[in-house]
Amino acid sequence: MTVLEAITRIPRGKVMTYGDVAEYVGAGTGRTVGAVLSRHGYDDDVPWHRVIRSTGEPNPTAPVEALRRLDADGTALRPGGERVDLAVARWDGRPTG
Repeated sequence: MTVLEAITRIPRGKVMTYGDVAEYVGAGTGRTVGAVLSRHGYDDDVPWHRVIRSTGEPNPTAPVEALRRLDADGTALRPGGERVDLAVARWDGRPTG
């Protein structure tokens, strides 16, 4: 599975950190995932905003747009709305529903 394929599997309202995606794919690191996203991940078909920093902060390239999209997805945000509540919204890669 590729990084982009993994990201397309993240359900609405859920997120993975860069490191989570690397672990899910079974290769690379969080930095590798960031590099793939920076080159190929901003198409409309890739929910790039669902990949966040381990601190709960959104994608650093477009944080305002990422937060807007996360909110539209119904993703749980921490008070203040600037970080994702990872305890609630983190996806472990298992099928949902």
